[in-house]
Amino acid sequence: MKSDHLVSLRLFGIILVLLILAPLFLPQYIVFLLTQALIFGILAMSLDILVGFTGLPSLGHAAFMGIGAYSVAILSTEHGVGFWGCLVGAVFLAAVVAAVFGLIALRATAVYFLMITLALAMVVWGVAYRWYRLTKGDNGITGIVRPELGLPWSLWSEVNFFYFVLLFFVISYLLLYLLMRSPFGYTLVGMRDSESRMQAMGYNTWLHKYTAYVVAGTFGGLAGALWAYFNGFVSPPDIELGISIEILLMVLLGGAASFIGPFIGACVVVFMKQYLSIYVGRWLMILGASYIITVLYLPQGINGGLEALLGVGTSKGILDRFNLKNLFNRKETIT
Repeated sequence: MKSDHLVSLRLFGIILVLLILAPLFLPQYIVFLLTQALIFGILAMSLDILVGFTGLPSLGHAAFMGIGAYSVAILSTEHGVGFWGCLVGAVFLAAVVAAVFGLIALRATAVYFLMITLALAMVVWGVAYRWYRLTKGDNGITGIVRPELGLPWSLWSEVNFFYFVLLFFVISYLLLYLLMRSPFGYTLVGMRDSESRMQAMGYNTWLHKYTAYVVAGTFGGLAGALWAYFNGFVSPPDIELGISIEILLMVLLGGAASFIGPFIGACVVVFMKQYLSIYVGRWLMILGASYIITVLYLPQGINGGLEALLGVGTSKGILDRFNLKNLFNRKETIT
């Protein structure tokens, strides 16, 4: 297990170096897409707390991104709040909503939990779409300007904003890594594998799952705040069902419970959606085929294949990581 940790950190270090050097060699449009991938990487990593470590697949994680994004949009355009005030407000509100939603969602498990998270996300989407006085409805909120932090360089430059988002991505990764490698994180993994065993040992499994849900929502709000500044525009399509599905696909494609895996999955999905779609009309078919190939030949996700190249191949497969095989009452595993 210790070697798994070292290889994960080594892979993260390699990717971080490549990201730091990327703007020096890549066109500005690719840097723009990498910035988007970093934001969705934070979002996917936060979902991985539920999917990979706790065994709670969710179809409503885009709601927390929307809460963070709308918080920044409303505070900055309507009330003139600065960057740090907007950031704190977005993260705090996302945490509060996650705390409320968690009380509802965690009353169920397995597919019922999946459906409840979907229903809660649709509530947020409905509020964004119907509460016109606050959210401007389907017109969205425009005029979100990138922050001026008194730095010698402007964040309106795509390269500068890329490094700005990269800083938040690294901080988020390290915080989540330390959290999941703490006794709390190991308890989540134990619950994922056998909740009844952890209950027998005296652990309050509901409280651990509830805390994981709130933490995931909090980091989702952070990603939403960065998305608002990146996009300069927030609207209901940013939090619809398709976005939640894409986030879940990022986690599964990159590799659940693997820290850097969700970011790799975010890069694949973002580049296929924004870059490949320019040249191929049916890019969704290619994305679907990529997922099928990954499940068949890289059951640990893309990150699992990269870790295997670095000498580690002991991680569990995607289905085992969040007990989907039990969800569908299947006895076989993908090898």
